[in-house]
Amino acid sequence: MIAYRPVEAYHPVEQRFWKRILIVDDEKDITITFKAGIEDGNNHNDAKRRIEVYTYNNPVKALSEFKPNFYDLLLVDIKMPHMNGFELYEKILALDINVRVCFMSSGEINREALREIYPSLTVGCFIRKPVNIDYLVKRIMSELD
Repeated sequence: MIAYRPVEAYHPVEQRFWKRILIVDDEKDITITFKAGIEDGNNHNDAKRRIEVYTYNNPVKALSEFKPNFYDLLLVDIKMPHMNGFELYEKILALDINVRVCFMSSGEINREALREIYPSLTVGCFIRKPVNIDYLVKRIMSELD
């Protein structure tokens, strides 16, 4: 008797992702933890809505390698060396007007002061670190829906 293998055994099915997230934080532990938590927390629960996560620890490098119309959501730390998160977002917005952002900070966020410094900033998503991974995944999913 001849054993037949399914077609997928010869030609693996390409992994398709529902959304792509870019995380930019100068703390490597944060990007590693968030990437693992988002991919594990969502992708095992909902195979049809798989999320692919890209990370950078240097905002200047993230900007230089940014791919317009590729990412669905940015998670950007506010306080980073060389370029803060708001400056990074303004420069990325010039490349991709449709990308959404959630800013992250371990400190208090004074939205009124931010509006004075960055009048064009119309972002409503701020995540306070440290953050529970389950909460982070839920918040990201609500931003992506």
